[in-house]
Amino acid sequence: MTSLVSARGVSKHFGAVRAVDDVSFNIEKGRILGLIGPNGAGKTTLLKAVLGLTDCQGELSVLGLDPFKQRKELLKNICFIADVAVLPRWIKVTQLLEFVESVHPNFSRKRAEGFLSQTNVRSDAKVRELSKGMVTQLHLSIIMSIDAKLLVLDEPTLGLDIIFRKEFYGNLLNDYFDEERTILITTHQVEEIENLLTDIMFINDGKILLDKPMDTLTDTYVELMTSGESAVKARGLGPIAEHEMFGKSVLLFEGVSRDNLEGLGELRTPSVADLFVAKVKGART
Repeated sequence: MTSLVSARGVSKHFGAVRAVDDVSFNIEKGRILGLIGPNGAGKTTLLKAVLGLTDCQGELSVLGLDPFKQRKELLKNICFIADVAVLPRWIKVTQLLEFVESVHPNFSRKRAEGFLSQTNVRSDAKVRELSKGMVTQLHLSIIMSIDAKLLVLDEPTLGLDIIFRKEFYGNLLNDYFDEERTILITTHQVEEIENLLTDIMFINDGKILLDKPMDTLTDTYVELMTSGESAVKARGLGPIAEHEMFGKSVLLFEGVSRDNLEGLGELRTPSVADLFVAKVKGART
């Protein structure tokens, strides 16, 4: 596989605050990576470094380029969606399409107009006249009409209702993603995207806590619901986290064979959200 993003010992400090602290990772072509972390974990700073919006220490390559020094060249093959409010509220839809067409060589206005024809977004409407969901549809229509190799989504569905959120990700997968494109997503609504992801990365206090393909989680992590003497035996196998549910103990194990846990209770693969909570709490102890 070919790495679209390669980081080696990347750090970014703001005074005494280590927003990104000596992280190393690869993002391969044709993958959908979920970057998950609590507020202040370093997600936004890391994204800014990838987009060339801030410099950093260490080695960072995006599409074979130094994102900070070669940002103009990089932006020909990268797209970015943050909160949809970044679109100017005074601009008309047609004006926005004209602007993007004039500045981005890989943008297809015809394709964007085709996507918008499937929505209720009027071409003569101003952004301020559109609902938040419509602005998201407009933004996504533009993004999906740019032939880019890397798409970065930073909380793209923040504030949208569940219908628009599901439509957003459905359109993204059906009309945009393919094996030649790569998507990097950050969100707090991890439960809604875990089935879309090929890879997952946890970040907290500027450090990477987990960086794995999704299809390896079943082999690495297992959750056991148990009680009584079985719980005592299970604790002897070194769980990385434990909590109570319905009067039973739920223990999370890393690198422990399911065969060793058979007969001690109910086994299952933990959700990404449960795994994230366990990793973050474990890092704080």
